[in-house]
Amino acid sequence: MSISLNKGQRISLNKAHPGLKAAFVGLGWDVKQVDTGKDFDLDVSVFMLGANEKLIGDEYLIFYNNLKSPDPGHSVEHMGDNLTGEGEGDDEVVLVNFTKIPKDVQKLVFVVTIHEADARGQNFGQVENAFVRLVDVQTKEEVLRYDLTETYSIETALIITEIYRKDEEWRMSAVGSGYQGGLQAILNRYYN
Repeated sequence: MSISLNKGQRISLNKAHPGLKAAFVGLGWDVKQVDTGKDFDLDVSVFMLGANEKLIGDEYLIFYNNLKSPDPGHSVEHMGDNLTGEGEGDDEVVLVNFTKIPKDVQKLVFVVTIHEADARGQNFGQVENAFVRLVDVQTKEEVLRYDLTETYSIETALIITEIYRKDEEWRMSAVGSGYQGGLQAILNRYYN
C-alpha cells in the first residue's frame, strides 16, 4: 500500500518499504486548459549532490541531454524526455538503483522545469495534478507518493522531492519549493 506524503514530510525508505534496492521515480502532470499559443514542455532533472550540498560535477546533472549518471553502474538513469505531458500516469521516469549510488553522492534532488517558460509566457500556475511517486522496480508496487496541491502562479522551476542519505539509509522528503528563473535558478543554488 502506497504512503502519501504532505509537503515537508520526510520518511525513511527502509521503514516505508524494507529491502528496497531500486526504484523508479515517476513524475506526472497535466496542463490546464489555457491557451498560451505554445505547447508546454516540462523537463525533469536530477541533481546528484555531495555532502557540501553542491553538484559533484557537470556529469552528475541528469536530464534529457545526459541520461545516465557517470558512475560505472549508472545508478541514476533518466528514461527520456516527454515533450507533451499528454496521457495518463507518469510523464517522465528516472530509475534509481540505491545499491549502486557512489558513496560521495549524499542527495538526489528532483527538479521539474518548464522549457523556455519565459519566452512562452508559461508558469506552474498553468499546470495541475502534478505528482511524484516512488515505485519498487522489482515488485512494481508504489511505495510513496506526493501530490502537489499548491498553486505556483509565477514559478518556472520546482524542486519536487529529495532522496538523501541519513544514518546510512535513504530517506525521501516531499519538498514542493517553487523558483522563478527556470533551471538557471536551481543551477545557481547547487553549482560549485
